[in-house]
Amino acid sequence: MKKIILSTTASLLIGVLLLPGKSAFALDKINVTLPSKSFQFIIFPLAKERGYMKEEGIDLNIVVMASTTGLQAVLAGEMDFTGSGSSALVAVTQGNAPLRPQYGSFKELKNKKIAVTGIAAVATFMLKKVAPKYGLDANKDLTFLALPPGQRLAALQTGVVDAGLLSSEERFAALDQGMKEILYLGKEVKNSWGTVATNDQFIKAKPKLMNGFMRALLKALRLVKQNREVAMDAMMKFSELDRQLAARTYDGMIGTFTTNGVVDEETQKNDLDIVREVLNVTKEIPIERAYDFSFAKKADSELTQGGWKP
Repeated sequence: MKKIILSTTASLLIGVLLLPGKSAFALDKINVTLPSKSFQFIIFPLAKERGYMKEEGIDLNIVVMASTTGLQAVLAGEMDFTGSGSSALVAVTQGNAPLRPQYGSFKELKNKKIAVTGIAAVATFMLKKVAPKYGLDANKDLTFLALPPGQRLAALQTGVVDAGLLSSEERFAALDQGMKEILYLGKEVKNSWGTVATNDQFIKAKPKLMNGFMRALLKALRLVKQNREVAMDAMMKFSELDRQLAARTYDGMIGTFTTNGVVDEETQKNDLDIVREVLNVTKEIPIERAYDFSFAKKADSELTQGGWKP
């Protein structure tokens, strides 16, 4: 499987060349699986609702399913794309750690229990990079409890754990309850999230659809970056957030969205290190086997040259 683009913290997109008006031909269906209805995936419903997909001759079908299932569906050819390309990174990169008031620093979590996403290996890897900075050994000094979304904040509230890596939505709820935020992993380790993935067969067999799909997503990304109100309305509908939480989420996270779907080499290497940790793979993985930003660069260039604006 090859990562093609990254949407939010690490971008996304591909190709360009706007198609005028409505197509006289039947639309080609593209099936996309998303692991959740979180903000980083908002460009998918927006690309469909704003007509960007239709302009490219695409009928976009969005299905929400678990990350592992979504990845397996793409590998099996049952789905064309998945937003779970870096599913192992999403919770951690997006996560913050609002802690109970008695802890004033990350260092004070020595020998404490931390609630993490369902993939504890990812949290361990990320904290291995961060912990030494605070005089801790993540393998020896921290205990991780893997809990699904919706249960981590509850575990904090009931005292089952001492700290937690929370999603953006959980973060605001925790802060409103007086919990203290002492660490934001997104600023500690450069990596991506909201990654879009497909398989090589799709790229080779359907290059026009590939380019059209990415053009539409890039348009949606530009729209989200430039129009706060449209993005908030979409979040309220897709992510089922109230206006206040949509505004806080947008303002807190929009700065992590890339403008052209491209991330630097350090970020790519960190992503691959995390994947190797999760899969327990020791050999190095060449960057070119995992990423292809040529689509993103072409899309950005063509949209800019064509003067396209939301």
